[in-house]
Amino acid sequence: MQSEPRRADDAPLDRRTVLAIAVAALGYFVDLFDLVLFSILRIPSLKAMGVTDPDELTRIGKNLLDIQLIGMLLGGIAFGMLGDRFGRLKTLFGSILLYSVANILNAFVTDVWQYEVLRFVAGFGLAGELGAGITLVAELLPTRKRGIGTTVVAVVGLSGAVAAGLVAKSLDWKWCYLLGGCMGLALLALRVGVSESGLFEQTRTAHAVQRGNPLQLLWPPRRFARFALVVLSAMPIWFVGGVMFVFAPEIGRAMGIAEPISPADVIFWAYLGVVLGDVASGVISQLVQSRTRTILGFLAGLAAAIALFFAIAPRGAQEFYWMMCLVGAATGYWAIFVTTASEQFGTNLRATAATSAPNFVRAMAVPITSIWFAMKGTAAEPGFDAVTATWVLGICCVSIGIVATLALDETFHRDLDYLEH
Repeated sequence: MQSEPRRADDAPLDRRTVLAIAVAALGYFVDLFDLVLFSILRIPSLKAMGVTDPDELTRIGKNLLDIQLIGMLLGGIAFGMLGDRFGRLKTLFGSILLYSVANILNAFVTDVWQYEVLRFVAGFGLAGELGAGITLVAELLPTRKRGIGTTVVAVVGLSGAVAAGLVAKSLDWKWCYLLGGCMGLALLALRVGVSESGLFEQTRTAHAVQRGNPLQLLWPPRRFARFALVVLSAMPIWFVGGVMFVFAPEIGRAMGIAEPISPADVIFWAYLGVVLGDVASGVISQLVQSRTRTILGFLAGLAAAIALFFAIAPRGAQEFYWMMCLVGAATGYWAIFVTTASEQFGTNLRATAATSAPNFVRAMAVPITSIWFAMKGTAAEPGFDAVTATWVLGICCVSIGIVATLALDETFHRDLDYLEH
């Protein structure tokens, strides 16, 4: 596909650039729809396979979530490398194809081991979509409009999680997986007419430049530190997503709420808040012309939202959902984080970083949930109750995120036409 040159800040966007934004946004919509489905369908799907013990539902659910997140971690590295070597578009659509087929097959699992394999494959495929899409959009758009474009991608994409919450209340779990997979396959038809990034095409002709080597993220130490700080700045988002959203039914029980907490309602209200937060973060970032100050503001808001959650949510199920919406809104700097990840690195390493970073953040949920379970203890060796373990761990994660963000370089005005050497 012929590439498009980058435009001046005041130039109108042409049809191909708008189509690229639309494809990236709709791809992320399907990505989030499929990603959160497991959080919603964890209990009904496992019960259909004969798992009924509450402790087993929690244990196997965590194991499946860990497998999916490990798949995303490995997929993020693989697809990021492919994106810098072979192009943003090929990576974007290869990712969509893989996770769509995997989610269709999820509808036909009859045993936990089959579920484990397919959640790994789905996670591997889901890893490539967001980073490739954000990188493509960031490189096609002029500097001043970059944050607006990536925010559009994130907001439309995060609406997929809200849609998943609505659909899961109406359809059987198998039909939910089928719908998500079929939407991804339908999205591939929009590939026609989408332009590759002009910056990537320029880099591809430079034979002396090393492209898509993930080891470059590890060396020199200053570059590795830059990547680690990017990941840690967003780590609190997946404390919320991996603990508070996924294990909301268990947290609700520990709070003494009589009405069972519905996973579908949690996802609907939480991601409604996330969408609103992402719109706000995009607007605020443009107004203050700063990525880091926007992230710091949202992290401070997240600390306050977690405190309010534990003060108000125990009053009842409806209050629980409203507070989940508030906490979700406070994590709404995801779009700004992914934009920052793409801006922190040169063109020859940008897709690798922008695709790997979100999936390293998601994979942080594996140790975070393990720490949460260890803090809670077991029936034989009890520790904190679920409520105390959640708020203590949450404040620790937010504190780490604030320290990491303070150490990040500001990238709002950065020209992306540069290379890593």
